[in-house]
Amino acid sequence: MSAFESKLQAVADRVIAQAKPGEQVEAFVTRGGETDVRVYQGAVEHFVSAQSEGIGIRVISEGRTGFAYAGTLDESAISEVLAEARDNVQFGESDEWAALAEPDGVPITEQSLWNEALAEYPTDEKIDLAKKLEKLASGQDPRVRVDDSNYADAHGESAVASTSGIRMSGRENGCYVSVSTLADEGEGDDAETQTGFGFSVGRSPHEFDLEKAAREASERATRLLGATKPSTRRTTVVLDPMVTAQFLGVISSTLNGEAVVKGRSLFKDRLGDSVASANVTLIDDPTNTQAYSATDVDGEGLAARRNMLIENGVLKQFVHNSYSARRAGTVSTGNATRGGFAGTPGVGCLALSLVPGVRSQAEIVSDIDDGLLVQSMQGLHSGVNPISGDFSTGAAGLLITNGEVGAPVREFTIASTLQRMLQDIIEIGGDLEWLPMRASGLSLVIRDVTMSGS
Repeated sequence: MSAFESKLQAVADRVIAQAKPGEQVEAFVTRGGETDVRVYQGAVEHFVSAQSEGIGIRVISEGRTGFAYAGTLDESAISEVLAEARDNVQFGESDEWAALAEPDGVPITEQSLWNEALAEYPTDEKIDLAKKLEKLASGQDPRVRVDDSNYADAHGESAVASTSGIRMSGRENGCYVSVSTLADEGEGDDAETQTGFGFSVGRSPHEFDLEKAAREASERATRLLGATKPSTRRTTVVLDPMVTAQFLGVISSTLNGEAVVKGRSLFKDRLGDSVASANVTLIDDPTNTQAYSATDVDGEGLAARRNMLIENGVLKQFVHNSYSARRAGTVSTGNATRGGFAGTPGVGCLALSLVPGVRSQAEIVSDIDDGLLVQSMQGLHSGVNPISGDFSTGAAGLLITNGEVGAPVREFTIASTLQRMLQDIIEIGGDLEWLPMRASGLSLVIRDVTMSGS
């Protein structure tokens, strides 16, 4: 534990030491920062380097919860936050499940979440990375211009302590680069522009693959030039890794314990049922250090852990924090989420991934006579109902004919239900890729999906 982490932990410890008889008190203390750089035509268009710190305090008494926070660690302010949280208890509704998380004996998985090379990386070199990425992307194809090139990193240190026996602190950092491209073709009324993007993530800038990010940004934009609206039919779709990651994000909302206990999930009464194809195993594993969102503890200070959600198509469990677990009559899965000191714990998957197959996207496509490679989806969250499972969203991609990727298509929707799509997964790619989000991506093949075009 670093000296600074000890300081944060000491702040949290002092707060809970002031608990009165009959009170449960939790203190969550953080300090962190972020850097955002945006480059356009070789010049810095946007630069932000921000630091923040603060504390959030929960007080629970007789089933009522009070919460307050402050964006400072000044001792006088902390005293005011504790007093305000106590005062807010009287306004809370009585809740029989209201209580703090308690130690559950699950050991912490030791991980290397802090990279000193990133912590010491010079600002001018961060800017140079964004400039270099822009130059690489703009040199891929004469039809391609760069809309913006970006570098971003974030670091955070936190400590939590509670009267229920939780006492935990840690720190982590990470970074990524991204580039947005525009591909132009034609003139006058026939002029056309398509967009693309590329990115690379890492614990350190030394892990970036700038050339791959630039190449993908160019290819994503140029291969959609000349896209037309396809005819309506049922077909086999291959989701690109980024699209799969977004799809898994939607699936995660149906496996959220809070949604389940409120009856807002299509899987609320399905534990133990076959809900997906037998080749589907879905795992939430924030202890995997390759995950961009890897962590050693959850938002309540419990050990993060590997949770098997769907195994060989069978629904095994939902993700829970301590509150949703009590409502469901089970135990926390270490999936409390927290946006920062200004909020109370929520529930969510932390690092979601399908167990990958073995074949590349090109190998998968070679076996498809008639299909669609989905490169992007629009309005994914608004077009999916996590209660009914109805799925309908706009998309763009490339037709697959006789094992070859061919004509680009756009302005169509793909429609099905989540229940059917999970059962109709016929292959999972081996091209697993961790993205700057809480889910990984890989190629995913789903049969019998409706493509609605002209």
